[in-house]
Amino acid sequence: MAKKVTIATVARYAGVSRQTVSNVLNTPEVVREETRRRVHEAVEALGYRANQAARQMRTGRSRLIATRIEPTRDGINGSVLDRFLHGLTEAAAGSGYRVILYTAADDEAEIATYEDLLGAYTPDAFVLASTHHGDARTSWLAARGMPFVTFGRPWDALDAHTWVDVDGAAGTEEATGHLLGSGHRRVAFLGWPEGSGVGDDRRSGWARAMAAAGLDVAGLAYVCEDRVAEAEAAVRGMLGAGEPPTAIVCASDSLALGAFQAARAANPDAPVAVCGFDDTPVARAVGLTSVSQPLEEAAAHCVRLLTRQIAGEDVDGQNTGGQQEDGAAAPERVLLRPSLVVRRSTT
Repeated sequence: MAKKVTIATVARYAGVSRQTVSNVLNTPEVVREETRRRVHEAVEALGYRANQAARQMRTGRSRLIATRIEPTRDGINGSVLDRFLHGLTEAAAGSGYRVILYTAADDEAEIATYEDLLGAYTPDAFVLASTHHGDARTSWLAARGMPFVTFGRPWDALDAHTWVDVDGAAGTEEATGHLLGSGHRRVAFLGWPEGSGVGDDRRSGWARAMAAAGLDVAGLAYVCEDRVAEAEAAVRGMLGAGEPPTAIVCASDSLALGAFQAARAANPDAPVAVCGFDDTPVARAVGLTSVSQPLEEAAAHCVRLLTRQIAGEDVDGQNTGGQQEDGAAAPERVLLRPSLVVRRSTT
C-alpha cells in the first residue's frame, strides 16, 4: 500500500514548514507567490489531496465564491459576462478558491438564493454583477457581514461598498472622438431607457465628447430596449428623419448590430458609421467597431479584493477615497479604462 501523503510530507518536499503548507492551502494570500508555487509543485508531484470537509471545520472557510449566471437574452451581450466568469474562475483558482454558480430572475429571487447557498454550501464571499439603482442585494449581504464585491458601481452611492467597474463613459467618449476625428458632425447615440446606471453612464461619455467639440446634441439621442430588432426599427426611423445622423454610437453590441443592419439596408454604398460596446464575438464577426472591456483584469481585481476581505484586512488601496469620517477604511473603488477596437463599420 502506498504511504499516505501528509502536510508534513509536502513540507519536507518543498523545503518549508508545515505551517507554510497550511497557509498556502488555507490562506494563500498571506504567502509569497514564489513559496506558493513551490508548495503547489510539491502537492502536484506527491499527489496530496486535502480533506475539504476537515479543512472547512478547522478554518471555518469553504474556499467557495458564489456568483450568478446572467440570462442569455439575445445571445450577444450575455457573452460579455461569460468572459468575466471565465476570468473570475481562473483568478479564484490561483488564490485557492472555487466559483459556484447560481441563477436568479430578479433581486428577490437572488436574495432567496443567498439564503439557500449559505445554508447548504456556506460560500465565503459573493461577486455581484449587473448593479442598478435601488439594488437590494448589496444591503442584504452587508447587513449580514458577508464579504462581497460588485462588478459594477453602486449607482446610488459610490462609497457604499467595494466595487470594480469599467469606465463606460470613457469608452463612449473615445468612440465618439474617433467618429468626430473621421469628419462626422452629426453623431447620434442609441442607448437604453433613462434610469439605467450603466446606460446613463455610457450616454454621458458621448454627450461629453460632443460638447467638447462644440456640437449640439439636440435630437440625436435615441432609446430602445436592448434587442437587435428594436434597435433596427429605431435606426430606420432615425435615418428617415429630416436631418439624419452620419454616425451612431451604441450602448451595446446588440443595439449596434441592429443599427448596422438598418444602416446597410438604407444605403449599402455609403452606410451610416456604427460603433458598439463590449466587443462581443458578433462584433468581431461582422466587423463592428466596438469598445472592449478589460474583463479578465476586472475579475482578477474582484478576487484580490475578496480575499483581502475574507482575511480580515482593511481594503483601502490606492484607488480608495481614503478614510471615512468614523475612521474606518473607505471601501475600495477600482475603475478600469476600456479600449476602442476599430473595424470596418466606422471606416
